[in-house]
Amino acid sequence: MSRVPRPALGVAAGLLLDRLLGEPPASLHPVAWFGRVMTRWESVVYADRRGPGVAYAVSGVALGVFAAASVRSTALTVAVCVAGRELRRVAAVVESHLLVSDLEQAKAALPSLVGRDPSTLDASGVSAAVIESLAENTVDAVLGPIVWGLLLGAPGAAAYRAANTMDAMVGHRGSRYGRFGWASARLDDAAGWVPARIFAALVALVRPHSAYRIAVLVRRDARAHPSPNAGVAETAVAAALRVELGGPLRYGPIEQDRPRLGDGPRPEPQDIAATMRLTDDVERAALILLLALWWLGHSRSAR
Repeated sequence: MSRVPRPALGVAAGLLLDRLLGEPPASLHPVAWFGRVMTRWESVVYADRRGPGVAYAVSGVALGVFAAASVRSTALTVAVCVAGRELRRVAAVVESHLLVSDLEQAKAALPSLVGRDPSTLDASGVSAAVIESLAENTVDAVLGPIVWGLLLGAPGAAAYRAANTMDAMVGHRGSRYGRFGWASARLDDAAGWVPARIFAALVALVRPHSAYRIAVLVRRDARAHPSPNAGVAETAVAAALRVELGGPLRYGPIEQDRPRLGDGPRPEPQDIAATMRLTDDVERAALILLLALWWLGHSRSAR
């Protein structure tokens, strides 16, 4: 039998498990365990140089691969590596506060979804932050594990999520991690390059009336974003929603003036629901394509 059907079916099963059951509690979540282990490991190997950062990144990926190989289940590994349902749940919490004009509660809930400083944001700024996070994290925590799980099974999905988690922990620019986090950041950029572009293609697939607009704006705007992958994802969503994303933001004391992505008005709270529907539709399309790939491979292997 061909090896193609089984990874596709396992990845589909893992995605379906997440959609049905959602995230395990943080105290039991393997990704949270991984984060705690890598925090301790960082305290051992950290130095303000690239070499120790490379060792940190390699050991983290190795740990992810070892854990997945021990589980020996693509479905279970993908289920704990994807987080589409949880992303939409947290986005809905922020949205619920915005819809009743409780901006302070919306800003208080925002850090569970994004890392930027919400203190100076208005309702439109909070809405933009949620939409950008849904776009970027649907790549990081949905399409990435799907693609790498399909290519390499459970070890591929786990290695990808390990790289993405390490990037979130140490890959950001700053006085402490500028050198040490370089390897984790570059590894995440490389691993997410294909998933980000598949995400943009799926956005066009599920919003066919905006497909041409998505292609034009991604080509025009995405390259200006500091991330080669987040720019693609965010621009695709901005084009589908016909809003403008990007602009000034703050991470602690660091202020950034991100490029404007897309054409249209700034987002409003009601655009969050449209984004949740869009990312949910992207997941559904990915699930259908996985099942179709499995069926085609199974049919060929049965001949």
